[in-house]
Amino acid sequence: MFRVREVTKTYNLGLVSVHALRDINLDLYRGELVVLLGASGSGKSTLLNILGGLDIPTSGRVFYGPQELSGASTRELTAYRRNHVGFVFQFYNLIPSLTARENVALVTEIATDAMPAEEALSMVDLDDRMDHFPAQLSGGEQQRVAIARAIAKNPDVLLCDEPTGALDLETGRKVLRVLEAVNRRTHTTTAIITHNAAIAAMGDRVIQMSSGRIASIHENAVRTSVEEIHW
Repeated sequence: MFRVREVTKTYNLGLVSVHALRDINLDLYRGELVVLLGASGSGKSTLLNILGGLDIPTSGRVFYGPQELSGASTRELTAYRRNHVGFVFQFYNLIPSLTARENVALVTEIATDAMPAEEALSMVDLDDRMDHFPAQLSGGEQQRVAIARAIAKNPDVLLCDEPTGALDLETGRKVLRVLEAVNRRTHTTTAIITHNAAIAAMGDRVIQMSSGRIASIHENAVRTSVEEIHW
């Protein structure tokens, strides 16, 4: 699904250049669940942003199928994000004045192949909370609304940046169960960024990043169920 070739990303901050990514080469495959593991500043989020069309590399090439994202226009990247990518971030970014149903429905109105908001919320086990406002929901429930919003447009790719970072252990596991179930049910290519090494066991592959480089890629012979993960 993705081919990343010799990708470098450099940010110029005044007289200082920060090398966020250095010579990244990577393939991601349709339907797999990948865990990008590394400490803060290792380049995980920068790589995810480039895969999601939120940023472009300083050099190198990125392909989504036959489409070259690294050479795409702003309009083309907007269409790519709208039609192909779902995002889940550490912070939920829900609109406080809208119910869970209405927050999800916002996305379905702009997507070309969206599922009903009710169906997406049902997939994350929020059938009885659809008409609650974010302030009436727990942190885990708000994150599940954010996941429902991401999957409602039937994306080919689901990109999750520290989706459990703001949650306690048990709530974080509930969110990971949802992501695991969505990946298995819809075969959406899913990438989860985390600094938590225990989460790596749930992936088909684990991409370890350090100092802007890929330090290693490990394939799990068997994906461990979230129920068996402890940290």
